[in-house]
Amino acid sequence: LLLLCHAEEAAVIVSGLRSTDVFVGESATFTCELSHPGVKNVQWWLDGTPLHNNLVTEISEQDGRIHTLTLNDVACHDSGTVTFRAGSLISTAKLLVKGISLLE
Repeated sequence: LLLLCHAEEAAVIVSGLRSTDVFVGESATFTCELSHPGVKNVQWWLDGTPLHNNLVTEISEQDGRIHTLTLNDVACHDSGTVTFRAGSLISTAKLLVKGISLLE
C-alpha cells in the first residue's frame, strides 16, 4: 500500500532552472531536478521554440530525475527565456549572451 501511495504522488520540481549569463561562443547549462522519475512529456524550449538533441543542443537525463540542457557555442541571438516542461510542471530561466568588446 505504501508503494502504491508513492506511485500516485505527483512529481514536483526540487530544484528549478537558474538564469545564466555567458559570453558569445561559450556553453550555457540549465538543470532541473524532479522529486522522482517517470514524468512523461519532458520538453525544453528557447523563447517558445522546442529544442531537440543535436550538436549544438545537448539534452540529457540522469536517473529520470535530473534533466540537463546544454547550449553550445551560443550567439547573441540565443538570449531569451529557457523553459523546461515535464507533464504539468514548468520551470523557466533567462539566458543572457554577452558580446565580447573588442575595445581594449
